[in-house]
Amino acid sequence: MIFKAVGEGRPYPDHGLTTPAQWSDVPPRQVRLDELVTTKRTLDLDALLAEDSTFYGDLFAHVVEYKGILYLEDGLHRAVRAALHQRALLHARVLVLP
Repeated sequence: MIFKAVGEGRPYPDHGLTTPAQWSDVPPRQVRLDELVTTKRTLDLDALLAEDSTFYGDLFAHVVEYKGILYLEDGLHRAVRAALHQRALLHARVLVLP
């Protein structure tokens, strides 16, 4: 299994970060794919297959840690690409919510 679980929606409170500039204050780190719970059930194939999918926006996926669980909020296409390349780790900005 690639991810810990496939979820639908964000089960954590709104954190107020909506733009890449706001997320840029959150330092990136490596996270294991098998520790992530997705917040989307579907993947946009255009985003996955586009050569410039990381050109516009943040280079890192966005993850929210809430109650000890890591939720992949943005960057599902990056995570799937990492899995397709047989990488177990993903570089992500991890926001820890209380």
